[in-house]
Amino acid sequence: MKPRSTDSGIPIQPVYASTDVADLDLANEPLPGEFPFTRGIQRSMYRGRLWTMRQYAGFGGARESNERYRYLLSHGQTGLSVAFDLPTQMGYDSDAPQAAGEVGRTGVAIATIDDMATLFDGIAQDEVSVSMTINAPAAILLAFYLALARRRGTPFDKLTGTSQNDVLKEYAARGTYIYPPKPSMRLVTDLMSYCARQVPAWNTISVSGYHIREAGATAAQELAFTLCNGRAYVRAAIDAGLDVDRVAPRISFFWNAHNDFFEEIAKFRAARALWAHIVRDEFGAKDPKSWMMRFHTQTGGSTLTAQEPDNNVVRVTLQALAAVLGGTQSLHTNGKDEALALPTEASAKVALRTQQIIAYESGVASTADPLGGSYYVERLTADLAKAARTIIDEVDARGGAIAAIESGWMQGQIADSAYRAQQSIERGDTVVVGVNRFADSQRGAMRVPLQRIDPSIEKAQCERVAAFRADRDGERVADRLADVKRAAESDAPLMPLFVDAVDAGCTLGEVCDAMRAVFSTHRPVVVK
Repeated sequence: MKPRSTDSGIPIQPVYASTDVADLDLANEPLPGEFPFTRGIQRSMYRGRLWTMRQYAGFGGARESNERYRYLLSHGQTGLSVAFDLPTQMGYDSDAPQAAGEVGRTGVAIATIDDMATLFDGIAQDEVSVSMTINAPAAILLAFYLALARRRGTPFDKLTGTSQNDVLKEYAARGTYIYPPKPSMRLVTDLMSYCARQVPAWNTISVSGYHIREAGATAAQELAFTLCNGRAYVRAAIDAGLDVDRVAPRISFFWNAHNDFFEEIAKFRAARALWAHIVRDEFGAKDPKSWMMRFHTQTGGSTLTAQEPDNNVVRVTLQALAAVLGGTQSLHTNGKDEALALPTEASAKVALRTQQIIAYESGVASTADPLGGSYYVERLTADLAKAARTIIDEVDARGGAIAAIESGWMQGQIADSAYRAQQSIERGDTVVVGVNRFADSQRGAMRVPLQRIDPSIEKAQCERVAAFRADRDGERVADRLADVKRAAESDAPLMPLFVDAVDAGCTLGEVCDAMRAVFSTHRPVVVK
């Protein structure tokens, strides 16, 4: 019989028995809700509360995205996840030369507080949890959201949601960074410190393994590199004078749900246990809430195919089921057409219905950790944790996550895994149905209706930004930008100044440029 292994290279036995887990002492395994939370962070899990169905969405201008959000909320979505366009992610206004042709393409364009007000028109900020997938300018986008809440009279302590705010994975895997690592880490901890005092229910960072996996990492590498980045943030927060038990409970994680069904379930279980030990044993956290890994999951975008896109519905369903069986607190399911374009309204609805069917019709939410005790899943959980620890030790030997990123080593490891995975597909060792096996000669991918972004949306957005600038108090704007620049040059807190600046009419690009003048921009190491 041909040997088989998981995507991470862990050997798979033809059958598993009690002898394969004899070293794990499963008879004394802590229950869900007990340290180290391998089986889940809550005793009742989904019997007490289902995961948040948080469909990632955003395109065009704020008005178009607002309509999509209200549509999804009316169909049972329970949280919002905002996708920003590339210029916004890079800290450019929509009418900047660098933004030409990209406005509203991969997400919503947000350059002003008026854009943010339109985005949440008719949506009560104290009633809906909002996740913002943005990193380098995360603090400024949160400032827009907070300034809007202040204008509406919504208390900050009533706001719930998450800023992704994970810039380390941008250097390692994704590329939407602005500043060098040191000032970027300052912005991360500045946001953490401000929210600990002013926005206590806000998750100040979502440490993202998702993009590391999308770039080509294995499940074990996704685990290890993400946890190493998480450790770096906790250490930076402590070095900035923050108490670990004020910071850790507001750290969340963002994982990928890939194709290897059982390995993914094991990955989520292992992640909780590894993080619990890191926060308690390495950093001395005393609050049990600090030890609990809460996480959002998104199904694997890189696994979707342009060929036979209807097949993606099946892939997404299995990936979502793995996330639920693994104990996620929040979930996004990809649209079937996302290998071709941003999802249409119809495909977004099918993706949401996928979660609802799993939640209400499958029975998997009826008991906590339903695969706990499975010889195979328990063995995989232990083996993945061991593989991740080995990689973590290697990162530590190289000086930690930031040093491993600055040297290009982490990027090189991910690139090597991506290359091996693609070779396996091209050889046919890894089967992709409808692509390298069982392919339909008719293909038919382009027969699927696709979401198209009308070029007029970019023109209208640029005109709105220009009109916004023309209608504001220029002297007040200049004063607030000068405040930001002076604070950047010192060690003064930045978040309060960001909120005041955007409320006064400063644009995203202007605030980011004020800091570019002080911090400079990052130039990556070339990985060979």
